[in-house]
Amino acid sequence: MIQKILNAFFGSQHERDLKQLLPVLHRINALESWAMGLENSQFAGQTETFKNRLKQGESLEDILPEAFALAREAARRVLGERHYDVQLLGGIVLHHGKIMEMKTGEGKTLSSVTAAYLNSLTGKGVHIITVNDYLAERDAAWMRPVYQLLGVSVGSILSNMDTEARKEAYGKDITYGTNNEFGFDYLRDNMAWDIASKVQRNHHFCIIDEIDSILIDEARTPLIISGQAEDDTRMFTEVNRLVGRLQECDKDPETGDYPEEPEGDYKIDEKSKRVTFTDQGMNNIEKLLLQGKLISGSLFTEDNFEYIHYFTQALKAHRLFKLDRDYVVQEGQVQIVDEFTGRILHGRRYSDGLHQAIEAKEGIRIARRNKTLATITFQNFFRMYDKISGMTGTADTEAKEFGKIYSLDVVVIPTNRPVVRKDENDAIYFNEDFKFNAICDEIQRVNEIGQPILVGTVSIEKSERLSSMLTKRGIRHEVLNAKNHHREAMIVAEAGAKGSVTIATNMAGRGTDIKLGGNPEFRTRKEVGTEASGEEYEKAYKRIYAKTRLDYEEVKSLGGLYILGTERHESRRIDNQLRGRSGRQGDPGVSRFFLSLDDDLMRLFANDNMKNIMGKLGMSSGEPLFHPWLNKTIERAQTRVEDRNFEIRKHLLEYDDVLNEQRTFIYNQRDEILKDDSLYKRILGAAEEIIDDLLANYASDRSETGITELLEGLQERFFYSPDLERDRLLEMPVQDLRDFFLSSFEADIREKEDKVGKVNFNSFIRFEYLRLIDSKWQDHLENLESLREAVYLRAYGQKNPLLEYKLEGFQIFDTLIQEIREGLAKKVISVRIERADSPRRVPSASAVTESHRQLGQFAAGSRPAQPKGDMGTGTVTVKRSVPKVGRNDPCPCGSGKKYKHCHGS
Repeated sequence: MIQKILNAFFGSQHERDLKQLLPVLHRINALESWAMGLENSQFAGQTETFKNRLKQGESLEDILPEAFALAREAARRVLGERHYDVQLLGGIVLHHGKIMEMKTGEGKTLSSVTAAYLNSLTGKGVHIITVNDYLAERDAAWMRPVYQLLGVSVGSILSNMDTEARKEAYGKDITYGTNNEFGFDYLRDNMAWDIASKVQRNHHFCIIDEIDSILIDEARTPLIISGQAEDDTRMFTEVNRLVGRLQECDKDPETGDYPEEPEGDYKIDEKSKRVTFTDQGMNNIEKLLLQGKLISGSLFTEDNFEYIHYFTQALKAHRLFKLDRDYVVQEGQVQIVDEFTGRILHGRRYSDGLHQAIEAKEGIRIARRNKTLATITFQNFFRMYDKISGMTGTADTEAKEFGKIYSLDVVVIPTNRPVVRKDENDAIYFNEDFKFNAICDEIQRVNEIGQPILVGTVSIEKSERLSSMLTKRGIRHEVLNAKNHHREAMIVAEAGAKGSVTIATNMAGRGTDIKLGGNPEFRTRKEVGTEASGEEYEKAYKRIYAKTRLDYEEVKSLGGLYILGTERHESRRIDNQLRGRSGRQGDPGVSRFFLSLDDDLMRLFANDNMKNIMGKLGMSSGEPLFHPWLNKTIERAQTRVEDRNFEIRKHLLEYDDVLNEQRTFIYNQRDEILKDDSLYKRILGAAEEIIDDLLANYASDRSETGITELLEGLQERFFYSPDLERDRLLEMPVQDLRDFFLSSFEADIREKEDKVGKVNFNSFIRFEYLRLIDSKWQDHLENLESLREAVYLRAYGQKNPLLEYKLEGFQIFDTLIQEIREGLAKKVISVRIERADSPRRVPSASAVTESHRQLGQFAAGSRPAQPKGDMGTGTVTVKRSVPKVGRNDPCPCGSGKKYKHCHGS
């Protein structure tokens, strides 16, 4: 009531929005004669003038009227289409970073040209997002001549493009592409192993077509790139066979502690579930591996270093994790037992190879699993842009969600001509059989008079059922669903032809206008083919256009396009999208929804008693029920469902925000590592932190026990034993010890750098850094997914699951960062460099899968180039331990050829 009073005095929100835009529109229109007076050759020069004015301090807002007037004139000259005033208003809304709601058929694609052109002048790139490859390619080709006249470059991203083509397209001023491709390219860029492999420049400004479909409907499913984990199952089996030959160090029988210089291969710390190898243990591990012919050369070369990890996990499995206490074996699988509840944690696995080590211990099949390599939701991907905007025919009903999640306002743009479509009341039937019979009767009636009819269904199953019923009645029709989407544009283009019957599943956002009488462009292209010359096309087009104009007038006299909805969707927005296909540009049209009490939405708001009451009132005879009140009731039910779905999406986003902060940090670190030419400083920094932690403990206990713990810590973290007597170490001040250890580490790193060269050594560290980050990050994604499932149960303990997830999620993340720093410092300081005659193996490019409602294969991003430079007479064995490239495998260089036809030839 209060809102109605305010609207009476101040006008509605839509009216206030338009009032603010009209002065800008008037300034654009005042410049039309200036733009018309320019020669074609002057347009590109004017674009350069705009760019220079921006560099001198003017804002985009300052040059908006001139840029919009210039873009409108370019479209008029090239396409023969002059922007309507409402289309200019839409472009202003897009430039301001808002959503424009513009009815279907009003020209959203053309409307976006002005905003895209203006924002491209900054040189930071504009991304125009569409829902499928066809529209991305079509829109780019359609608008390219306009942009070329303006001196602006245009590219498009398609799913079948290689890296170089993508990089070129992203380098253009304006880039068209699908939401999936933009998202996957972002993830792939952050899996790249060198800067040159990245394709995207930045995320400055984007215009999202069908923004409600992309940011609401598709936002429920994240983009995921997954791939098989490295097949190291054989290694776990081999190490499990050897680990029993190692001996635990003897303990003092009185204290139960290990002596200062214990005899044996390893020490166990049950409290922290940790295993530490002695020097003797390391030598024995090396001896066992050499005897088993699992390695050649030293254990401490990069190629063999990972075996220490396998032995560590195998010892943990045998000594620290017990059957029927920590885990059980059921149905041939190792199942973890919750230490607090005693329940089995189905689907959970120990991380970092421990689960595989336990499987090897128990003699069951070691699982090789798919791993999530990278993932992001559309919400968080698009929120990375400095400015986002969007366009759709139906956004006002979701304005609340756009405002809360994306901080986007919705501005409703009026139609160029008044809408004269008749929206009839819903017809409600007792059951689905009555409803479908009534729908067939209505289609037959409308088809007999020649009026085109578009039937909207909610599923493929319903569309095929209706198609079968129409076939039995002899009614010719087209069916558009996911099974024949390749014919989508042609089917939609002809849906307005006289006598056409089109059944479409989820009609929203098809991107092709339905023109009454048929679409002359599509009919011409179908007749002359894609190879026809311009002259042949123009000649056929004129003839076909004259025919379709006659058909247009006839269809218009029959009442225009009839929209028949077979069911109400749970969202009013989807119903409005279907209705919006009729009544474009002032054309006549009709819309009506046929419902039954068996429909999902009806069952949501109407209980069983209602159906019984309707049956007693005689509704079961097949007669429909019409009433405006029923329409209002259904709309209220839809509103409740929309609110529920919004809360679900909002709740999911709150959880994903935790992951998003961590993902941003990891990806930024990756970028810094790719650019850093002195990575050894990071190693020394990590080593310094570890030394400080060890010395802090030693400073509080400068005894025999304290020095023993210090030396064990150095051995465990770096496999390092100081070249000083124990007594000498005890005498040294803590600061002197710190300086001694750090200088030893720095001298060791300098020596390795001298052996292989600075560039090669930096490449080695970068390779190991990225490998460790990616491996740990992938495990972290699995750990967070498991944590997310677990925290829901804590609500029963009166705890907030989201708060618990945030707290524990960041604790796990802190541990992850520490493990990466310590792990790399340990490897770089411990690894030895040796000369070898065998050539270095080339890493193989493993296949991965990207998914978001659809699956596709692509080769993993290119890997770092092999180090070059003066390496001496032999090859340095600083190399990655990966499976050998098969001759029929894809070549790791990314060429797309088989290895035997490329670098293996």
